[in-house]
Order: sequence, then C-alpha cells, then structure tokens
Amino acid sequence: MVVVVVVVVTLVRPEVVRGMVRLLLVEDDERVAAAMRDALSRQDYEVDRVGTAADALAAVHAESPDLILLDLGLPDGDGLEVFRELQSASDVPVIAVTARGRQDDVVHGLRSGLDDYVVKPFSLAELTARIDNVLRRTQRSMPAESIVVGPISIDLAARSVQRSGEPVQLTRKEFDLLAVLAQERGAVVTRAELLRRVWRTSWEGKSRTVDVHIALLRQKLDAADVIRTVHGVGYQLTE
Repeated sequence: MVVVVVVVVTLVRPEVVRGMVRLLLVEDDERVAAAMRDALSRQDYEVDRVGTAADALAAVHAESPDLILLDLGLPDGDGLEVFRELQSASDVPVIAVTARGRQDDVVHGLRSGLDDYVVKPFSLAELTARIDNVLRRTQRSMPAESIVVGPISIDLAARSVQRSGEPVQLTRKEFDLLAVLAQERGAVVTRAELLRRVWRTSWEGKSRTVDVHIALLRQKLDAADVIRTVHGVGYQLTE
C-alpha cells in the first residue's frame, strides 16, 4: 500500500502566488488523491483531480491547468505514454508523482521530458517546493509595467486592473487575456495566439472559450469599445 506522508510546512515564496495557480492532479487511488488534494488546497493551490488517462487529456483542454501532477500507474494507460500525449496537446509543465522509485525509472522519466519526478512516499514540503520551482522555471515572466488604455489601467506586475480609478476584479484567465491584449495593444491578436499564450494549447476546439472570456471581460471592464472584435481573426485592444 502506498502511503503519502503529508507534513504541512508553509514554503510560499513571493515569486509564486499560489492562489492563482491551478493544479491538475491525475491519481487513480481515491485515498491518496483525497489526501493530496486536501493538503495542496490548504497551501492555497486550486486543485482539480481526475483518475484516468482519458480524463486527464480531456481536463487539460477543459480546465486549463498551470501544472499537472501525474501518477505513472494509471488504470487505462502508462503514465509516460499519457505524458507524451499531453505534450502534443499542450505545453503545461508535468511533474510525475509515482511509486516508481528505481533510479532507472527516474532517469528515464526525466529524459523523456518530465519537468520533475517525485517518488512516493513524500512530504508536502518536498512536493510544494518542487511545484514552486517548476512554476518559476516555466511561467512566462510578466513585464513590470503599467498600461493605460482609455479609462482602463492595467498593472502587469501587481496583476491588478482599475477602471477610472476603481478596482476591477478579474479571474486569473481574464487577467491573462487582458494582459496579452495590452502587451500587443493596437495590433490584432488572433484566437490561435490567445489560446497559445493564455491557455497554452493549440487545440482549436477551445476557441469558443476565448470568445466567452472576452464577453465577460468586456462586461467587467464596462468599456465594450476598448476591446474590438476583428471578425474571423481575433481581438484588438484599441489605443
């Protein structure tokens, strides 16, 4: 029986804002998954959990995770094969969390392209440190600047938005979407580019998600003319 040792130690570093980090936990053992999800949630990560390879592939498109914790012993597929499929669909970083602890397993996994490899049993302190380290390596750094477009002020470093001096509450994806448009202000950004930079996927079936988030963003900003639709192409943040 695999035992997950959960030692609650706070290791939050200022570079990683966990409340904005969404994890996809791919673990078929219900008890292990429940323990990990509860422990990681207490560390302020957002955690979605699935138990099969098929559900993992679907969740990458549906949930847009920032990082995947992948068990390699799934009931419907070998974990490394699942990882290769995930790689072809998205560039979300993946950490193997597995009972396969032999040195050749670890080396093979890392050489296959895994971002890190954690062997069960493990402590929460070790896992969170590895998660934060991978995120620091892989997340796109946001330029430390403020951008003003009409009544909208966007602080990229602080990840905050104001309209006419009043704060606007955006979700993580809404802010990321606005930030990309702001960085490319005046230019038309295609749906494909927005999918790549915000959702980190090239799956065209998700393009409707872009339109939905744009609609929500316009509503929250209360400035529909700031984000212009270029029909058949994408969106533009007007100067």
